[in-house]
Amino acid sequence: MQLHDVDQGIHKYKKRKRIGRGTGSGHGKTASKGHKGHSSRQGFKQNPLFEGGQMPLARRVPKRGFVNGAFKKDFAIINLDRIDEAFEAGAVIDETALRAKGLVKGRHDDGIKILGDGSVTKPFTIHAAKFSESAAAKITAAGGSVVFV
Repeated sequence: MQLHDVDQGIHKYKKRKRIGRGTGSGHGKTASKGHKGHSSRQGFKQNPLFEGGQMPLARRVPKRGFVNGAFKKDFAIINLDRIDEAFEAGAVIDETALRAKGLVKGRHDDGIKILGDGSVTKPFTIHAAKFSESAAAKITAAGGSVVFV
């Protein structure tokens, strides 16, 4: 090896292979796609789960159990500390009031659940679908009332 041969053939970027550009290029005619068949056609895209015609893994493995996702309840969850800082004493709090203050956003089909994180210093009347035991105890201890909707 000579010193002037050291950097020969070393390039920062590799040139892209230009297929279908004549037989002299070595990748002409069928453009390296072989003869006939769906994989040689224009716009062909292989399904990543296709396993060459054998039974796919997702169909070979037995299905067991029960998934309860279709029946899952969707509640908007709010803690007492956020309610305590957002509302004044004696306020009647329901879903529309919580949405007006920006505490509930988005769609929640099954209503609101109040959780007992934090403390309550003011009496409130809270209308909600569900309350945790600690939240209901803290609200009533502060002189407020709990109403199930």
